[in-house]
Amino acid sequence: MKKFFSNVKGWWSRHKPSKRRLIQLYAALLFNANLKGYITGNIYQGNTKYLCVPGLNCYSCPGAVGSCPLGALQNALAKSGTTAPYYVFGILILFGLLLGRTICGFLCPFGLVQDLTYKIKTPKLKKSRMTRILSYFKYVILIVFAVAIPLSYGAVNPTPGFCEFICPAGTFGGALGLLLNRADLYAQLGPLFAWKFCIMVVFLVASVFIFRFFCRFFCPLGAIYGLFNRIALLGVKLDKNKCTDCGLCVDRCKMDIRRVGDHECINCGECIDVCPAKAISWKGSKLFLHKNAVEAEPETEKVNLRSASPVAALPAAVSSPASASASAEEMQSSAPPEETAGNRRRKKIGRETLLRIAAWTLALLTLAGALVYYNFLAKDGTQKEIYEVGDVLPDYRLPFDLGGEGTFSVHAQHGKVLVMNFWATWCGSCVKEIPDFERLQNVYAEDVVVAIIDGDLLEPPEDALAAIEELGWTAYRSRFLHITEENDVYRALGGTGPLPMTAVLDREGTLRFLYSSSVSYETLEEAVLSLL
Repeated sequence: MKKFFSNVKGWWSRHKPSKRRLIQLYAALLFNANLKGYITGNIYQGNTKYLCVPGLNCYSCPGAVGSCPLGALQNALAKSGTTAPYYVFGILILFGLLLGRTICGFLCPFGLVQDLTYKIKTPKLKKSRMTRILSYFKYVILIVFAVAIPLSYGAVNPTPGFCEFICPAGTFGGALGLLLNRADLYAQLGPLFAWKFCIMVVFLVASVFIFRFFCRFFCPLGAIYGLFNRIALLGVKLDKNKCTDCGLCVDRCKMDIRRVGDHECINCGECIDVCPAKAISWKGSKLFLHKNAVEAEPETEKVNLRSASPVAALPAAVSSPASASASAEEMQSSAPPEETAGNRRRKKIGRETLLRIAAWTLALLTLAGALVYYNFLAKDGTQKEIYEVGDVLPDYRLPFDLGGEGTFSVHAQHGKVLVMNFWATWCGSCVKEIPDFERLQNVYAEDVVVAIIDGDLLEPPEDALAAIEELGWTAYRSRFLHITEENDVYRALGGTGPLPMTAVLDREGTLRFLYSSSVSYETLEEAVLSLL
């Protein structure tokens, strides 16, 4: 039995997670604290979705409790027009100035995924001059897919280029997370999903052989944070006065750095232990620790004994045995116990221990509070009573986006076929299909009412109104509406996943058709004709 426990202890000492790994796991769980979303297949849409988390964490992930800063940037640029997206720019600048690419090393959930895949034992491709050159490719991705494409398409046809065509985190955390529990979403899968799934597989497989393959060569968010790395408040720093240019730090680092703390450094801190000159340290640590906890005790002045005589090298007070004995006795009697070196070291260790305990206690309480709140207390936008095909809908009353007086009443449309299309300005496929609904309204104007409803509770009605006016839809007879918390017909129909969604009600207000994806004009027309 003793040998068994000894083996267990030895295994744990070899495999126990580092502090950085614990922080990575903590951040991934905190940013995806809505664990029930993985069971229900619902996306959390509460108020904290207005806020951005630091790392790459897809908005559509069932567990996500905040927004991805890169996705927010693309959507903001698409909607910006002549107004700069100050909020998103401010958030990115704030994160960059505080942490730089420390976010990549400690707080990014997809960075953790790559670190874990790289631990699989296989032959590894080491960095080289070629990988250093390729590391600049992420800036091309940033300019083209995260900036140029959203600006080019604008609000008329919003296209978050990176999220739509490349982002593996969105496919891994968002699409796969939803598909596990939402069989109704399989109808939406098409060539684009197949492309993104293949891209995700390539990134994950490549990260087994190449350290942080996605981070080093493709991540636009890492490219942004890298611009702030040298001036960030927290991270690693190099003392040039101590540095001997031995190159051990660069050789040890798996990223494509040229020097410690440059734009490719993710501030993981592995270089600190290998530096023989102790020239690398954490910057910003004095803000959180007492000075004595981050700096060594001041050393007494060293004397070069090779160039001085043994007698001259000693202080005058101890140049004779008698004076040395008297001096030692005097020092021991005059120095209080708390000022001895041993006591100072014990006090230092005690402070460090208390700080660590306080920090981890606060962190664990925060995590526990988040898990309880998002899984048991928070309103996530889901509806307790869900109406299905064959049910008669209550009389939902929805306000007009175009400034019409009063509200749009569902029951007031009895006698006609009611088509309700749920959309959002940030949903490219939603915008593309709206002309089909306008055509349906014009062809069957006497017997059909089409209501186009903004299904995003978090989207301000002004944004939808601006998009409607920009697209020139104000002359159509379709009614543009938006849901409210009191009249959330979208979630009453089971809408919690991606938009668009379309519902068709017969002349008596009974739900007859429900499409949880884009729908063609031919399908719409067939459904309507069957009810006329």
